[in-house]
Amino acid sequence: MKLFWIAVWTWLLVLEGLLLLTSSYPLDPDEHNAALMRNCTANPPYVPSTIVNTTIRLNALRNLMDVHNISIYVIPATDPHLSEYISPRYARRAWMTGFNGSAGIAVVSKTNAVLWTDGRYWIQAERQMDCNWELNRGETTIVNWILQQTKEGEIIAADPFLFSVVDWISYENALVQGKRQFVSKESNLVDIIWGEERPPEPTDDIFKVPSEFLGRTWQEKVTEIRDQMKNNLYQPTALLISALDESAWLFNLRGNDIQYNPVFQSYTLLTADWIRLFVNESRLPPDIKEYLNVNCTSADCVQLKPYDQIQQNVEEYAKGNVTIWIGQEYTTYSVYKVIPESKLLNDRYSPVQILKSTKDPTEQKGMKRAHVRDAVAVISYFVWLEKNIPKGTETELSGAHYLNKLRSEQKHSRGSSFETISASGLNAALAHYSPSEENQRKLTTDEMYLVDSGGQYLDGTTDITRTVHWGIPTDFQKEAYTRVLMGQIDTARSIFPAKTLGDSLDVWARHALWEVGLNYRHGTGHGIGSFLGVHEWPVGIGSGKTLSLDVGMFTSIEPGYYQDNEFGIRIEDIVMVVEADTKHMFDGIPYLTFEHISLVPYERKLIDLSILNKQQIHWLNNYYEKIWKIVSPELYAQNLMEEYDWLQKHTQPFSHSAFVTLSFPLLVGSLLGNLIL
Repeated sequence: MKLFWIAVWTWLLVLEGLLLLTSSYPLDPDEHNAALMRNCTANPPYVPSTIVNTTIRLNALRNLMDVHNISIYVIPATDPHLSEYISPRYARRAWMTGFNGSAGIAVVSKTNAVLWTDGRYWIQAERQMDCNWELNRGETTIVNWILQQTKEGEIIAADPFLFSVVDWISYENALVQGKRQFVSKESNLVDIIWGEERPPEPTDDIFKVPSEFLGRTWQEKVTEIRDQMKNNLYQPTALLISALDESAWLFNLRGNDIQYNPVFQSYTLLTADWIRLFVNESRLPPDIKEYLNVNCTSADCVQLKPYDQIQQNVEEYAKGNVTIWIGQEYTTYSVYKVIPESKLLNDRYSPVQILKSTKDPTEQKGMKRAHVRDAVAVISYFVWLEKNIPKGTETELSGAHYLNKLRSEQKHSRGSSFETISASGLNAALAHYSPSEENQRKLTTDEMYLVDSGGQYLDGTTDITRTVHWGIPTDFQKEAYTRVLMGQIDTARSIFPAKTLGDSLDVWARHALWEVGLNYRHGTGHGIGSFLGVHEWPVGIGSGKTLSLDVGMFTSIEPGYYQDNEFGIRIEDIVMVVEADTKHMFDGIPYLTFEHISLVPYERKLIDLSILNKQQIHWLNNYYEKIWKIVSPELYAQNLMEEYDWLQKHTQPFSHSAFVTLSFPLLVGSLLGNLIL
């Protein structure tokens, strides 16, 4: 009898090993994917029915280029404030190409049309562009391509309102060196052919952030900026404020000009004696005008000027004995060029951008409160998914809509902070995919599911990504997920000197992936606003845009891994820079670390504890204890008892020793399975 049970146990282990082996095979690409992608090499070329035919638009643009003797026209994907996210009125590149990703530049010659974008969007571009357009995946730079396509003396043109100072000068220097002309065309050619179909200017009212969510009045912020101007070695007499979130933050005002981003079209010119706000005055209700003191002339009174007069106003001011301070990252060449070089003070970022990046105590408290309520919405979503996915009735799009609804029900909600990325299976391999009626997939137990979403609240902005699996993940999926999680943990628990550049921490997030030859193509983290933009520079990690980190700054940490045409993994949390509790303090200056603000547990079944070290497991357990302590009372207060029980289950501590004991027979079974095969 003893031998019988030994044989039974052995065969069970063998069967377990075989199951593990078969589960580790990579997934076959989904046949549906082929129908979503263009195939320009087929005869005839295949283009999905959802793609816009750009032939008429390109022909019209080229005819206009001929009229102006232009050989090549460059079309960036931004607005006159160099915003990352733009209103439909400024979506010129998207209208010309069909590709609506947030990054990328289109270039049109008399015979070719090419899009440059980064690796996050390559698959999306292939799905959205027709065969009039080529996708350049980094084979050549834009300038080199232009030089190859043109002859000496030919004209390359662009709208200077859509180029930063640095980018314009970079293009100009390279093209002039190649004996080409880089010409400014302030009458945008795309606008001309877009005509009456172009979306109108926004007209809705600009509004004030409620005082309970503010740590400083706009007058106090102006005083801080004026003090910086006064103490600056170069004694600037004026500060030009160009980025939309800068004026919104400075005056504690918000708008709805750009979906998901509570900003409004404006510029500000600030001196020691006056403040000028360039805005459509009809959008300011009487109470806002009173709030801004528009009917007086002292230093703390705001003079209202027409939005479209910024260039001529700056040009007129620059005729005096003045020095104008600008931040090059968000000042367009169109405004820069009217200021004599001798009267310019250039910094990469304006002092407003720097001040805004460090949240005051009121903003910090608001961000934390917003993330607690946001966690309630996300947890409620996962509970709903677990009940409904087995029914086979939900899709990426219905899931996104339901999550948005859950957020809208939370206190102080003002909608989403960006378009929800709800991506199953191969769609999750697109880092910035968003579902539509045409491309959505059904949510099933057979695929990994990635959801990247966020909310705008009066007291803060949120952004969180979780990846889950309702079935049996492969060994490779578990390893990839765990190594992404290791990057999240290692970055979060890192300790670093004050004034450390955010980019220098990028290696912490990638190291576990690099160890096995994996990586991801996007940055590791971005700053985030307080009821402002979900992306806020210069805070971040691994983006190339970051400055030094300081206490009170908020950034995301979001490592990932994407297996083309199969699955995608990303784990994103918002953290706040805080002082670290260290044994020593070199030069008497505190070291820094991160405090986790996002409060949603990770997918337990995707975590391979055998890869984690003791410090990483200890961090996980502490994080889960924190989630339970902070979020469970809010769930209870909202009478969400099912969600309360779910959170209790999903924040149970991990035990490394228990995992080793459990996994040993599975390992033996796997080895036996290998021997038999």
